[in-house]
Amino acid sequence: MLVSTLNFEMVEPDRTLSDFVESYWMLCNPSDQQQQVVVLPDGRIDIFFSVSPTNAYHVMIRGLDVEPSATAIVPKSKIFAVSLTLLAVEYILHTSVASLLNTGSVLPVDFWGLSPDDLTDFDRFCQKVSKHITSLVNQEVDERKRKLVALLYASHGSIPVSELAETVGWSSRQINRYFNYWFGLPLKTYCNILRFRASFGHIKEGKLFPEQNFTDQAHFIHEVKKYAGVAPKELSKNLKDRFIQFSLMPKK
Repeated sequence: MLVSTLNFEMVEPDRTLSDFVESYWMLCNPSDQQQQVVVLPDGRIDIFFSVSPTNAYHVMIRGLDVEPSATAIVPKSKIFAVSLTLLAVEYILHTSVASLLNTGSVLPVDFWGLSPDDLTDFDRFCQKVSKHITSLVNQEVDERKRKLVALLYASHGSIPVSELAETVGWSSRQINRYFNYWFGLPLKTYCNILRFRASFGHIKEGKLFPEQNFTDQAHFIHEVKKYAGVAPKELSKNLKDRFIQFSLMPKK
């Protein structure tokens, strides 16, 4: 079975929530076959609302990943999800996800006031979640943190830590303390993950050379192997649609 048989849809949030929400997305497996896939580190914190004939409705949160993870998309399953930005951890979730590095945790079944009925209409799901997240924004975001996160995303992690610290007016030590406390990893590691994620499109097109400020070809290959578990050439082939982020990327 190929990932192409899956139903996938993604929408961006309203601009008023862009500081906290990267995207809403839906993934459904309408077939009778299980799909084995590998999920690559991409710098996102995800909340999943899922249901299937074999698994009752449940809600999970997944922290940041620094290594690839194998998972299965079960038959007749439906997943609606929210991909959160770094700022959302402190200002929306109000709790650290450091303990969730490379793993996830079950959330209350009534999390954010949603229920199985909310997985019948993706647009309605997005609207309901957006409204709830808006209600959770109850304090001003520290401008240093807002600027830091904006620079990280805009540069795909290619700005040196020292330059980030100077630009936002926050010491490298303070930034790393912030990252380790809230996310469970140092800033440099997170930058590497963003840079790796930014290379997905190039690798899928067969461009197996550095394009995101990697030092050289050897460094590029080393980083891809570190976060994907395979070399760029094997990743680009994506045999049997194993790497789900590649398979679901829109064709140019």
